[in-house]
Amino acid sequence: MLALVGHTPLARIRTALPHPHPGFWAKLEGLGAGGMKARGAVSMLRGARARGELRPGAPVVESTSGTLGLGLAFAGQALGHPVVLVGDSELEPAMRQLLRAHGARLELVGEPAREGGWQAARLARLRELLRRMPDAYWPDQYGNPDNAAGYLPMAAELADRLDHLDVLVCSVGTGGHSAGLAAPLRRRWPRLRVIGVDAAGSAIFGQRARPRLMRGLGSSIQPRNVAYEAFDEVHWVGAAEAVDACRRLARSGFVSGGWSTGAVALVSAWAAGAEPGAVVATVFPDGPHRYLGTVYDDDFCRVHGLDAATPAVRPEEIAHPRAAPPAPAAGWTRCRTVVDPADPAGPADPADPAGPAGPADAVARAVRTARVPAPARGGGACG
Repeated sequence: MLALVGHTPLARIRTALPHPHPGFWAKLEGLGAGGMKARGAVSMLRGARARGELRPGAPVVESTSGTLGLGLAFAGQALGHPVVLVGDSELEPAMRQLLRAHGARLELVGEPAREGGWQAARLARLRELLRRMPDAYWPDQYGNPDNAAGYLPMAAELADRLDHLDVLVCSVGTGGHSAGLAAPLRRRWPRLRVIGVDAAGSAIFGQRARPRLMRGLGSSIQPRNVAYEAFDEVHWVGAAEAVDACRRLARSGFVSGGWSTGAVALVSAWAAGAEPGAVVATVFPDGPHRYLGTVYDDDFCRVHGLDAATPAVRPEEIAHPRAAPPAPAAGWTRCRTVVDPADPAGPADPADPAGPAGPADAVARAVRTARVPAPARGGGACG
């Protein structure tokens, strides 16, 4: 089974998104077993086994919005570990069925936390499970360096296929694949520019957390795996823009995916058009099948007002990440100032009346730096 991970195709994408552009390269991770996050999942479990933190046959417990859960279900089968996944009530029914079909046990939380949203609620349930399962191992996808290390082979695959690379576009959720790709590719091409793509309404790069439709990218917390220093700029993309890009890809390029795929495709097409002649590459994390009831469902889009929205065709630039987007969790915004929101020495936005840290930021940092004590026996419970 482990031989099925990686070695995914690299496709040239020329679909107008929404305007014609010179084209960009996309790694089609949806065509690999377990999706893109199987790479990080296998790496985290192998690392824990090598250190003696994960005993043979011991359970693995993790929080997920779905995509990593699928990767862990694969890794658990391949390496012989039962998998318990903490999701939430917004996890799509199709993904619940798929995860259970692959042998994972699901624990679902019913309400987001008042501070920290769904991630904080899932992490609270995860801690309860770890107290009841002293032999269990928590990979901690948000802060485990083995997560990022799992994407080093993908960097090598890109380097083998491309003679040159000017711009790398990465969706950002846990920060794993962007951290794993940026460093080795920049050693190969020192002038490489890295663009992070986040969800409108996400707190990862310092904006205030807001309710979001999109799953798989964005976060209400600030994961420790995010390599802020690697990014030259960040774009926040809204749900209407991601849906429009996904449907354009499916309709005229056949290759498509979900929220993250639509967001990175939009930004990659923009980057290719903004600098003709530049070689641009990105990663499509998964395929469209998980999103048939959301991105590709007309009723879902109508209920959430996405069918009536006019997607932005270019980003609105802001001077600092703490500046509010044009509308909550919508639109398309770009910022060429990237700072670690948890770094007190980082530059603050002088126009922000809340100062360098508001209440939501304090909670996000508290969740980001939280650790679960090691159990009295068995493998370590934190990554």
